[in-house]
Amino acid sequence: MGIDTESSHAEPSLAKKWLYVLATTNPPKGHMDPVSKWLYLTRAGVFPMTLVSAALAGLLAIFRDADVDWALYALASAGILFAHMANNLMNDLFDIQVGTDREDYPRNLYSPHPVLSGVISKRGLGLLALGVNLICLAIMIVLTVARDFTIVGFALGGFLLSAAYTAPPLRLKKRGLGEPTVVVVWGPLMVGGCYYAATGTAPAAVLLASLPYAILCTTVLMGKHIDKAAWDGPDGTNTLPVLLGDSHARKVTQGMFVAFYASIAVLVATQILPIATLLVMLSYPLFKTVWVTYDSPKPAESPMPNPVWPLWFAPHSFLLTRRAGGLFTLGLIAGAIIGH
Repeated sequence: MGIDTESSHAEPSLAKKWLYVLATTNPPKGHMDPVSKWLYLTRAGVFPMTLVSAALAGLLAIFRDADVDWALYALASAGILFAHMANNLMNDLFDIQVGTDREDYPRNLYSPHPVLSGVISKRGLGLLALGVNLICLAIMIVLTVARDFTIVGFALGGFLLSAAYTAPPLRLKKRGLGEPTVVVVWGPLMVGGCYYAATGTAPAAVLLASLPYAILCTTVLMGKHIDKAAWDGPDGTNTLPVLLGDSHARKVTQGMFVAFYASIAVLVATQILPIATLLVMLSYPLFKTVWVTYDSPKPAESPMPNPVWPLWFAPHSFLLTRRAGGLFTLGLIAGAIIGH
């Protein structure tokens, strides 16, 4: 059975359905059209993190006055977006195969699992993941022909880490290595890979410049794993928050927020990033709110309407990532225009 629901209310417009899925990663009310279904299956609500990584690569290239092939840059940006889709599909597939995702697990509570809810079969999900990975493979081949085999290193590195995140035998998430994986993928591999595709070079300064935002993205995963620790611990899924314990995990995540802001300040001081990227400091009011949230354990019930409950810390991290990431991008745009 599917998860479409009948309602006495008027059917929402397509635009409202798409926006709802993007905002909550949940299926919309009423009939689920093909676009809504695709956005839901691929968990498109978190794609802005990847789009920002792609934007960082292009803006850093302009700021550094590099010789850019914009067609290859656009293709590489599409490649990392498809890679993110494939990663989300594979995570759902492998987690249900190894028994992690089930009816009472948070993955099925904050957003119905596509297989458990009957939206798609396990075989269908596998075929969809295969199809998206084949698109990624085609993009990798085109970029490799246009550049060189360094592209393969970036692409395969991202694929292997994404697959190993949940897939046996490594299952990095189960060994406390999932969180460092996100730093590597959303930083040097995504930003560095797009930059290399666009310019044919991958300077150390660019790889360093990719780290602040990658750290910020990782706070979302830290928040999610803190939220899920009560389920993960008994299951033997030793995410970093499970290994650290609730209090230490929340403090480490707060330290990562500080590391984001501090690293941008250092990179500005060393002229690796433009001065305008200090615009991220305008996100301080939201940072203060999120900091206070991480000061206390997760409440027994959400004190506010929360469509992704039992997630609590993760959406707070995501809001800050979206705000600070947007300001970071604006700062890089300003830096690319004024040149410093």
